[in-house]
Amino acid sequence: MANMSLVKNPMNVQAPEERIKNFNEVALGYTEEQAIDEAKRCLNCKNRMCIAGCPVKIQIPDFIAKVAEGEFEEAYQIILKQSSLPAVCGRVCPQENQCEGRCVRGIKGEPVAIGRLERFVADYHNKNCQQKPQKPAKNGHRVAIIGSGPAGLSCASDLAKKGYDVTIFEALHTAGGVLVYGIPEFRLPKSIVKQEIDGLKALGVQIKTNIVIGKTLSIEELLHEYGFEAAFIGSGAGLPKFMNIPGENLKGVFSANEFLTRINLMKAYTENSDTPIQMCKKIAVVGGGNVAMDAARCARRLGAEVYVVYRRGMDELPARKEEVEHAIEEGVIFKTLTNPVEILAYNNPDDKRDLRNMSVKGMKCVEMTLGEPDESGRRRPVVKEGSEHILDVEGVIMSLGTSPNPLIKSTTEGLETEYWGGIIVDSNGLTSKEGIYAGGDAVTGSATVILAMGAGKTAASAIDDYIQSKRKTLE
Repeated sequence: MANMSLVKNPMNVQAPEERIKNFNEVALGYTEEQAIDEAKRCLNCKNRMCIAGCPVKIQIPDFIAKVAEGEFEEAYQIILKQSSLPAVCGRVCPQENQCEGRCVRGIKGEPVAIGRLERFVADYHNKNCQQKPQKPAKNGHRVAIIGSGPAGLSCASDLAKKGYDVTIFEALHTAGGVLVYGIPEFRLPKSIVKQEIDGLKALGVQIKTNIVIGKTLSIEELLHEYGFEAAFIGSGAGLPKFMNIPGENLKGVFSANEFLTRINLMKAYTENSDTPIQMCKKIAVVGGGNVAMDAARCARRLGAEVYVVYRRGMDELPARKEEVEHAIEEGVIFKTLTNPVEILAYNNPDDKRDLRNMSVKGMKCVEMTLGEPDESGRRRPVVKEGSEHILDVEGVIMSLGTSPNPLIKSTTEGLETEYWGGIIVDSNGLTSKEGIYAGGDAVTGSATVILAMGAGKTAASAIDDYIQSKRKTLE
């Protein structure tokens, strides 16, 4: 019997006063009963708009129908045909702007909780199915993947399933890209990422860490000396942006990338960490996206009083609504319609001549008002006259977006890029160099996990066509 409730089944979460003391996952997931009840809200529409909203085109009504019948493993197998990272996507995808944003149940109530159901199905599989995926027969062709983030993992998965000998080259010591260094444990447990990567290894994908392409090896060397027939660049966008205001080089000013990498990948919050991070009693996070929310919530867990400083209003925050709500519950203070103009400092009283010891004393800000829309369609922030004031903080985290690292561009002759660093590709992910494809944040700049996965899938299909056409020509 259909469930015609206008609201989603709520998901249990850790209480705010408890979760700010730990890095355990906040959302606790659906029970089997909750998942089945939520699945029965799906109308199984003939015109499946939810699929149109999914970048990797999961057959959403089909997997939900299996959940409604209690056939959870069958539901997982349907998702797996299109997505290589179901447990990840169920946790971090912005479903409200994609599949759930197209759900007809959302017209007169809340949409079906597609993301929560995907997470449930993936977690059920990971908990109950011990059988490893069958390794496909090799087809005799080799492909190199640069970067083990969502774009690279998705591309590698699709190619491995077609029988390609796939090797992923990762610059860091742990595979997963932004999934391990950027997204906190309380949103995406690293054990979940490891399970997904172990599934790829079971397909025969090799992962080589601590290899910086463009430094250790070049792409040309991979193609011409190591026998790879094509390469996919999924190196992400890890180069942080700054405001270029006075004081950004002071002790106590971090990029969100550095802060989150040290928290998530190096576990700087643990006792006796080899890479401890300086923590302050009061800290400002500048920016309003998901990365800013992650940084702010991490800082709260380290005991700081945290301000999110954003030049537009609450309604304009680009972060997911759920992440903003969780941040507010956890005590993060939002200073919206506020913009920094200078970071202030004082000298270490023990040695005023040592500029390396200059630390953050406060942040000079101005209030903003919203004027006419700019080229993005959003109302342009305008400085409010006479509104200059000092925000009392001891540390600042800049979360203003990222751009692709220029290393691959600078070491790959003839690789065309945008003025800001993004690699230029055609609709299939092909770059200006034959046999070299790219996708994800390395092309678009900082975006979502699922969009990166979609780009990886598109490129995998194009690489397969490219290599097979070359094989037929040689025959």
